[in-house]
Amino acid sequence: MTQQKILAILGSPRPNGLVAAMLRHAVSQAQEAGHSVEQINLYQQNLAYCTGCQACYQTEICVQQDDIQKIVPLLRQADIVILAAPVYWGNVPAAVKNLFDRLLGTAMLPTARFPQPRLKGKKYLLLSACHTPAPWHWLFNQSRGAFHCMDEFFKTAGMKPLGKVVCPNTKKIHMPTPAVLRRIEKILSI
Repeated sequence: MTQQKILAILGSPRPNGLVAAMLRHAVSQAQEAGHSVEQINLYQQNLAYCTGCQACYQTEICVQQDDIQKIVPLLRQADIVILAAPVYWGNVPAAVKNLFDRLLGTAMLPTARFPQPRLKGKKYLLLSACHTPAPWHWLFNQSRGAFHCMDEFFKTAGMKPLGKVVCPNTKKIHMPTPAVLRRIEKILSI
């Protein structure tokens, strides 16, 4: 098996919460398989908001000088990105959406017809959790809305999905279930 470079991004404000536990398990599985892993906690990064200047279309990196300057090289070097983010109001937390906004020119170049992807050949895994119990979390667009947002960014960037794992009903459970952990293991047995 070829060693992969993995970028693991925590998009949750709770470093000891359920989503973080899912990401830790994924990182552990990847490291046990011999892959190298870089980790980023978005809530520990200094990331200003996108100003909409669109200079990144030419530079392929945001011109604002903050922690995006260290995140972009990690993203470009990664073979696989694992993004772990909880569901907030049927979507991703603001820190994750802000990251997507700041990576606009890194991820794609707009053209007259369709965006030109700039991160082709990479793969991604999405991990999430929400309060809503199964199957309602999916039927009422709670986790589905968050996954749609995340998929839209990665697919527009030209990346291929490895899978999605959600842990519903987090009002009643505070750690990932064995079934959730097994699903992560199965996807990462790459």
